[in-house]
Parts: sequence; C-alpha cells; structure tokens
Amino acid sequence: MSQTQSTNPPETKVRPWWQRIPLTLQILIALVAAVSLGIALGAGNPNPTNATLINNLAIPAELVLKALRALATPLILVAVLHTLMTTNIPGTAGRRLVGLLLTNTTVAIFIGLLVANVLRPGTWGSVATSKTTDIAAQSLDPWGLLRDAVPEAVLKPLVDNNVIQLIVIALSFGIVLRGLKSEQIAQAKNGYQSIENVIGILFETVIGVLNWVIALVPFAVFGIVAKTVAKEGFAPFQSLAGFIVAVLVALVLQACYYLTRVKLGSWVHPLKFLSGGSDAFLTAFSTSSSAAAMPITFEALQTKIGLRESSAALGALVGANFNNDGTALYEAMSALYISQLIGQHLSLGQQLIVVLTSIFASVGAANIPNAGLVTMTLVFTSVGLPTQYIALLVTVDWFLDRCRTAINVMGDMTVSALLDGKKPRSVDEAEFTI
Repeated sequence: MSQTQSTNPPETKVRPWWQRIPLTLQILIALVAAVSLGIALGAGNPNPTNATLINNLAIPAELVLKALRALATPLILVAVLHTLMTTNIPGTAGRRLVGLLLTNTTVAIFIGLLVANVLRPGTWGSVATSKTTDIAAQSLDPWGLLRDAVPEAVLKPLVDNNVIQLIVIALSFGIVLRGLKSEQIAQAKNGYQSIENVIGILFETVIGVLNWVIALVPFAVFGIVAKTVAKEGFAPFQSLAGFIVAVLVALVLQACYYLTRVKLGSWVHPLKFLSGGSDAFLTAFSTSSSAAAMPITFEALQTKIGLRESSAALGALVGANFNNDGTALYEAMSALYISQLIGQHLSLGQQLIVVLTSIFASVGAANIPNAGLVTMTLVFTSVGLPTQYIALLVTVDWFLDRCRTAINVMGDMTVSALLDGKKPRSVDEAEFTI
C-alpha cells in the first residue's frame, strides 16, 4: 500500500511591511519627522508647558542605550569564543596575519586620535551638559593596567564592563576550547554535542536579541533629535557636521596608509588594487556589512587583482573575523569628540587607554552588525565618559557605519596583498576555470 505525499509548497513567512523598509530609509524618515517636531516644539526656545513632553522624547534613546550596554559584554565574549572556535589559523602565516591586523588597527586608532586632536570637532558647536560630566583624572600606569587585566572573578567583567579583562577571559577560554575541539568532535559522534555548536547557538542568540535592539534605532533617533532640536535648536548639529568631516578625513588617511603599504609591501599596484576591489568596497558601503561583502572580496582578490588563493583566504576570510580598523578608528574619535563636546579633557594617558580599549573591543567584533555602537559603550566606560551622549552619535552612525565598513574591507584586502608578497603568482600557479 503506497503512501501519498503532500505536494503543498512550504509556507513562507511574510515580514510586516515596516520590516521590508531598509533601516537606512527608516532612520532618514525618523530624522525628517524629528526635525519637524523639534521645530514645532520651539527649535531652541521651547514653551515651558511642553518641558515634560520634550524630556520624555528621549526615553526610546535611553532604552536603546541601556540595551546596548547590557549586550556589549556578553556579545564580545561569545563573539571572540565563536571566532576562535570556528576560524582555522595556520602556524607561521597565522602569526604574520595577527601582526598585520594589530599593526593596521593600532595605526587606524592613532590616525583617528590625531585628526580629532587637530580638528577638534567637538568645539565646532555647543550642547547642554548635565552636572555629572566631570571625568576623573587618570594617568597611564602600565603595571596597573597589567594588574587590572586579570579579574578578581570570572563573571566580574560582565558586570563592570571592563573590556580588557573580558578579552583576557575570552582568549583564555577560547584557546583552551580550541585544544578540546577535536576531542569534542569525536564525542559528538557518540551522541555528545560539541562545544562549538553550543557557542554557535549562544552567539546566534545574542545576535538575534541585538537585531531586536537595532530595529528600535529609528525610534531612538527620532526621540533624541526631536528633543535636541526642541531644546537647543540646531547648534549641537554643527559639531556633528564637524565630527562627520573629521571621521571622513581620518578614514581617507587610513586608506592612504593601506595603499602605501600595498605599494611598498606587495607586488600589487595601488591603482589595480582600487579598481579590482571596487565591487567589494561598494558592497560593503551599500550593505554596511563586511560579512556580506566577504565572498565578493574573496573573489575580487583572486580574479581581478590576481592574488594566490591562500593569501586571499587568509585576509578576506580569516582576517575579516578579527579586523575592524574603521570601527576602532571611529570609536577612538567618538570618545575624544564627546570629551571635547562636554568641555572635558582626556589626558595623554587616557587617550592611550582609549587606544588599548578600542583594540581589544575590536577583536572578534568585525562581523557583528552595528559593532561600533555596541562596543563604544565599553570604550566610553574605560575612561569615565558618560555613555548617554552616544545617543547623539546615533543620528549620524547610519552613514559613518557604511564608510568605516568599506575601510574594514579595504584593510582585509591590504592584509591579503601583503601576505602575497612582492612576487606575483606565475602562470603555472594560476587556476583557470572554464
């Protein structure tokens, strides 16, 4: 007796209409609506009877920032563990890869701090500050940083938002778990679930919650912009324009640094590098995701630029899981910009702490959506900056995120070119597909 099988096609879940609108367009709509409401409520000269309404407009932004602070530490922890468990890093080439990634990220941060100190975009406008914006004076104490790198309890960095301690814990557990990975895979055949699968589930879970928070960003933008325009007019946005200019200048300088390294350290001509990688850059800018651009980057490095497959894979696939140069630059500049905006001063020691924290915060966070907003809370906390001012940066982050993502991809491609060396692959090495 034969059994009949259902021929009905599987049901496809239809997303609500508002989820089909790109996030960038949602934010632009929120900006237009917020400016209109802010003008209607006074545009810098509000009616006292509307004071409560105006103050309540910022509640969505405060909730989003609280959620980002809550997600920052567990997200970085599981991201680093997930990256170490799923990435295959070869021996000698892997050590050179790590050196290149650290060098590029460090240079990016110093470029960002240099531009922020020279242009001082935070002084281009003014913003009303609370009475609790004083930053405790800190001096650079290398031995103190070393002592502080080891937490008193394993879970304490999750509560204190100490990114250096968090990365130390994540790297320690990640290295040990990599060593146990082969044993766990063998056990999985006998019915045990591998640790890699468990960490992968945790990572996807945290990312899912983060996506819920990111979906609320347009409401946060609407609230904070409407409140700011209503209470202070457009003066605060003058400094934001300066901040955009400063970040773009820093990103261009970082791109020039990449091209210089490609010229001096590889056989690839900079113009060929730019033209061959144009599709990858445009994909990164349009999608605001280095992960989405990853297959296009990998293909361009081999077919359009002509790198060896091993070099392309190390930079575009392995390095992309660790590289976050543009985001690290942006976070360092954001910290200095906010300190200037609220009339405070970050000493040289505090700026070096920003450098260290930005480097550590960028580890493993390259493929996290809107990673800059998430890890920025950790960078601000490290030097005592009030995190509530991140809400002001949310209004321009949608654009700058695209720009720094393109720089992240350029950094991945630069690493691949440097790993390929100064001798191009021969015709015999080239692989042709018909």
